Amino acid sequence: MKLGGIKSVDNAHDDSVWAVTWAPATATRPPLLLTGSLDETVRLWKSDDLILERTNTGHCLGVASVAAHPLGSIAASSSLDSFVRVFDVDSNATIATLEAPPSEVWQMRFDPKGAVLAVAGGGSASINLWDTSTWELIATLSIPRVEGPKPSDKSASKKFVLSVAWSPDGKRLACGSMDGTISVFDAQRIKFLHHLDGHFMPVRSLVYSPYDPRILFSASDDGNVHMYDAEGKALVGTMSGHASWVLCVDVSPDGTAIATGSSDRTVRLWDLNMRASVQTMSNHTDQVWGVAFRPPGGNDVRSGRLASVSDDKSISLYDYS
Repeated sequence: MKLGGIKSVDNAHDDSVWAVTWAPATATRPPLLLTGSLDETVRLWKSDDLILERTNTGHCLGVASVAAHPLGSIAASSSLDSFVRVFDVDSNATIATLEAPPSEVWQMRFDPKGAVLAVAGGGSASINLWDTSTWELIATLSIPRVEGPKPSDKSASKKFVLSVAWSPDGKRLACGSMDGTISVFDAQRIKFLHHLDGHFMPVRSLVYSPYDPRILFSASDDGNVHMYDAEGKALVGTMSGHASWVLCVDVSPDGTAIATGSSDRTVRLWDLNMRASVQTMSNHTDQVWGVAFRPPGGNDVRSGRLASVSDDKSISLYDYS
């Protein structure tokens, strides 16, 4: 796989762009790119030419995360204002507003069937699960403390939950915390299973392989990307190459590669067979907060796409084959 730059949009937002995801294609339209920014907006972009379709307002502080339902019809945005806004992708109408106490909304993900929205609970050291048919809170998964003495771990902020990911079969839910801990839950039984060790700095992004529900990738401020057997609690690979914090990771739809973004201002493509970086893109002039591969589907989708967003307010779009 090799990336090729297609287009970059400078000043895509009025402030840092922290979040990016794709709303999958529907029967009436191709996929759309969704970006969230500290300018308090979510913007929706045409898939191949990055033409702005509409701007979504409603938050009163910066947008920290965006997530799209697997059917592509609805999406959600979480904000530093402690609200999650759920909206119709095509009409922009608000479907639900989910409220959490200060600092209890961060990264979000819909489960593979779209029945549950998992929200990383930030300072609450938990994950909140919301039923997408009623928008009622159905469970809170609390992160237990790691066993063993950790004299420096006296502050609750160490367990601040930053990231969340669903396994492709929807049976497992993983979250990454400020202290480097990754916690794995049985999502069906609402039960904590175990921690994954290896990182000692914040884990800001997690993603499961689309084909193997055991394989989990993590991006950390320690500069490393880890590949875990999340069921066997084993670290099976460490990929290093970024010069600074690794802020985001996503896996290609065919499961053969991952992309990462870093505060070293680059996007890297990694070959999973080689477990090595095979390409570095330097389109951005500030730290890269989000990378997202476009999901397959849609009549006019001819090749793969990867998008990246940055503190430099820009969006970059790449193709790959």
